[in-house]
Amino acid sequence: MSKPVVFSVIESPGHPKLSNLYDEKGYDEMEFTSVRRAINALKKYKPDVIVAQFFFSFSTNYASNHISNLDSLIITLQKYSGYKPKFIFLVSKKEYQYIDQLTSHYDEFSSSNHSLILPVTDEQIKELL
Repeated sequence: MSKPVVFSVIESPGHPKLSNLYDEKGYDEMEFTSVRRAINALKKYKPDVIVAQFFFSFSTNYASNHISNLDSLIITLQKYSGYKPKFIFLVSKKEYQYIDQLTSHYDEFSSSNHSLILPVTDEQIKELL
């Protein structure tokens, strides 16, 4: 039987290094330095958990309804019927007020996500895995 998979989308130095924790909890970790690379990996892998840092898009063009850096990833996940990985958002205290805009924007998605304010502890992540 294969181990569960966690996607770590690490787009900033503020994202904690959690590899040892994932290993301890029995997960295979796949690291990505961009949302685009994580989306490409979804064609081949279906992670059980996705951990990514949320960045609110303070300035967007009016042709887009994207709220953050993670919209494209969430939209891609919705293409896979019946597939809903657990999503853990890592959010700065300053941007935490905007996370509900993202989660409420995607109705089916809101029940399978968790938000943690940075910095996070290993214990907080362990409870969600």
